Amino acid sequence: MISRIDLRGDAFPTGGIDRDLLPRAELDVEAALEKVRPICEDVKHRGTAALIDYAAKFDGVTIERVRVPVDAIKRALAELDPKVRVALEESIRRARLVHGEQRRTDHTTQVVPGGTVTERWVPVERVGLYVPGGRSVYPSSVIMNVVPAQEAGVASMAVASPPQKEFGGLPHPTILAACALLDVDEVYAAGGAQAIAMFAYGTEDCRPTAMVTGPGNIWVAAAKRLLKGRIGIDAEAGPTEIAILADATADPVHVAADLISQAEHDPLAAAVLVTDSPDLAEAVEKELETQLYGPRATKHIEDRIVPALAGRQSGIVLVDSIDQGLAVVDAYAAEHLEIQTENAALVAARVRNAGAVFVGAYAPVSLGDYAAGSNHVLPTGGCACHSSGLSVQSFLRGIHVVDYTREALADVAGTVVTLADAEDLPAHGAAVRARFDWTVPGS
Repeated sequence: MISRIDLRGDAFPTGGIDRDLLPRAELDVEAALEKVRPICEDVKHRGTAALIDYAAKFDGVTIERVRVPVDAIKRALAELDPKVRVALEESIRRARLVHGEQRRTDHTTQVVPGGTVTERWVPVERVGLYVPGGRSVYPSSVIMNVVPAQEAGVASMAVASPPQKEFGGLPHPTILAACALLDVDEVYAAGGAQAIAMFAYGTEDCRPTAMVTGPGNIWVAAAKRLLKGRIGIDAEAGPTEIAILADATADPVHVAADLISQAEHDPLAAAVLVTDSPDLAEAVEKELETQLYGPRATKHIEDRIVPALAGRQSGIVLVDSIDQGLAVVDAYAAEHLEIQTENAALVAARVRNAGAVFVGAYAPVSLGDYAAGSNHVLPTGGCACHSSGLSVQSFLRGIHVVDYTREALADVAGTVVTLADAEDLPAHGAAVRARFDWTVPGS
């Protein structure tokens, strides 16, 4: 069901690990760019009409408008299962605890007497928040997007989620209810690349946003890459990934369950085990069969889980040591990385590339998906080597405020003029000279 890659002995590469050696999806974001380009251009030129057409084409639903009526959002909350409401409220509470601590404060540095540089942290003015809604419903993603934006002080935010045929062309009611719990009433029934284009270019109904965040499928990730620059993005959060670094102390029941938990998202989901224990690898393979086809069999086996586990994006990687395993997972740069080893906290502290790290047997990725307080909007496709997960910081911009007196400028004028001349930019120096009757102080 799941393939093996043996990097033991002489097979372990020297001088760094080529990422192509590791499991990766065949269809990557780069390949998807040309497919989403015409969709985004269409939304740019036709606006709402294009969104309505794509709802019919991709979601199989006929809609007359894209913006969700406020009364539909309120009704969804009123009709929400009380148990689900309590769970969502607890998830919100925990997310606020963590994200509330992330808010940066302004800081002023006195460089010289009379010369200061202040770094001000200013929230993005308007953001578009994407919530997937294809194969599953993700009210948790509403929380993960909205809470850090609110804690950052974003004044205007809009949520987009795909229209659902069974709900009359509206997003799933649990998503709408989560929006209501968070006091968000600007919601659009739009999914995929076309939703990202809506946020980037604006339509008759939706004002353009300065930034878009949120997870999605590969088409969403491709649209974010395509439109980056016109809008800010958090990261390319495409199909989910889990990597588990484990040794012989790991419980194969836990490992198999965690691999399956992420594979159920999507046939393109990646599930990777890296281990120095051949016995564990064999036990996990057997446990995958047991959990999928035994008495505790779950849903989505044939349409999602098996294709995900059997795909080239998933696999078991055998190494000779946990040190080698760390090199592998750092090269892989997983969205979610579990450490199930002896001295797991010490091993986790050595990880350099991961969207989020889950330490030990009792911190499964599922906890982070819903109620750890951490954020589950994380970089995928190896982007964790240079990008971070969504946080309050994602919605803040640092602005340097430079405040110098005449005396402080005079003190450094010669330095500025010298460097301007060295770069053959004499007008730069002249801008300083003009303030001192064209004579550089101290020259």
